[in-house]
Amino acid sequence: MTTLALGPSWLDPDYLIATFGLIGVLVIVFAESGLLIGFFLPGDSLLFTTGLLVTTGKLDELPLWAVCALIVFAAVVGDQVGYLFGRKVGPSLFKRPDSRLFKQENVEKAHEFFEKYGPKSLVLARFVPIVRTFTPIIAGVSRMNYRSFITFNIIGGALWGAGVTLLGAGLGKVEFVNKNIEAMLVLIVLLSVIPIAIEFLRARSKNKKAAAAAGPADDDVPPAQRGRHAKR
Repeated sequence: MTTLALGPSWLDPDYLIATFGLIGVLVIVFAESGLLIGFFLPGDSLLFTTGLLVTTGKLDELPLWAVCALIVFAAVVGDQVGYLFGRKVGPSLFKRPDSRLFKQENVEKAHEFFEKYGPKSLVLARFVPIVRTFTPIIAGVSRMNYRSFITFNIIGGALWGAGVTLLGAGLGKVEFVNKNIEAMLVLIVLLSVIPIAIEFLRARSKNKKAAAAAGPADDDVPPAQRGRHAKR
């Protein structure tokens, strides 16, 4: 079991797949792709585990190609729902108060990500936890051209949904991976968090540089210096 490594059992990929099967995987992919409540779900590690279990015969409901096709479909439809939700809700999303499941900072991060990368953010965001949930919603809020949205939505859904699943299927044939599945899942989680850590460090560095460029606040200047400045 990977419960200790990845957190609560209900977020553990092995537990989710064993309990809900392929249907559960598709529901989670759909929710994480565009529903506000889906941002905390284990998308990357879940897809990797799904591919691994299919190739090792532990999840043999459908062949690998069919599993990948269904996952891509769920990812694309999830983003579609998020986009339509964003178009309908509009700016009110940015005024929504924080709650246990909703944090305004997540919306702001996704908005900055979308503004920085434009339409291709729909592809890049697929590989960034939390951001991938909110980006299609922000695209809807921004009223992104629908033809461009659906194009990049399909590309991103295919690269992420099929790509990560096939990665798990390919590595599942490696004996080392099968013997160290827990370590591999932890690695997948860590790799998926790296983009967030990089963006956090960049934002922190940017804020420090901005603060340094602005100079010390008036309250931080010694009275004697303030007096000299005033005389000038």
